[in-house]
Parts: sequence; structure tokens; C-alpha cells
Amino acid sequence: MSSVSVGAILEGVVTGITNFGAFVELPGGVTGLVHISEVADTYVRDVKDYLKEQERIKVKVINIDANGKIGLSIKQANPRDTESHSDRARSRTSNESFEDKLARFLKESDEKQQEFRKSTDAKRGGRGSSRY
Repeated sequence: MSSVSVGAILEGVVTGITNFGAFVELPGGVTGLVHISEVADTYVRDVKDYLKEQERIKVKVINIDANGKIGLSIKQANPRDTESHSDRARSRTSNESFEDKLARFLKESDEKQQEFRKSTDAKRGGRGSSRY
């Protein structure tokens, strides 16, 4: 574990992705965790939008606790590179054209309005019903 020390910038391979971060195998076969808050400078809802398993990434070792658990950071290792991660995440979600996005939004919005109307009508007794 001599190559892994706090402050070191290393290259590793993403071995697992969870809802709280990503596990990265470092040189020497040791594994560290990139917490979701250390993936990018922007808000990260889903780590899978930024990383893929088996992807090679640069990380900075930010801490090693008493139990030997290694804390890693992508955003501190690549201060200028985090934009490319977020751009990559945006490009994965924006393959559809503006017109397609708009059509999907309008359809979903219409469906939600219909569901809302049905639920409020049911509570009021339906359209045209009287309360006498």
C-alpha cells in the first residue's frame, strides 16, 4: 500500500457503482470509495450518469481511516476535468431532439393533469353531481 497515500493522484478502474458512490481498484489491488459528493462539482443524482464499470479514471486519495478504508475524489483529482464528466452525463441524457423532448414533456404533463382531474373529481363526487 506504499503507492497509496493521502494526496496521491492515481489511476484506477471503477469496479462497482452504488447509490452512494463508486468503488475504484487502485494500483496494488487495493480498493477505495469515491463518495457521490466527490464525483463532480455539480449535484450528482445518479453516479451511473457520470461513471461506468470498468472505466479507467483519475482519483485523488483524500483520506485513509484507521481501518484502512480509502476515501477518493474525482473532482479534486481533475479540477478542470469535472466539466467533461458532467458534459458526458448530459450528452447521455440528451440524445433526443428538442422536439422529441417537448413531445414527451407534453404527453407526460397531459397524463398527470388527467390523473389529477380524476382524483379531484372523485373527491368532489364527480362532474355535475350536486351536494343536496
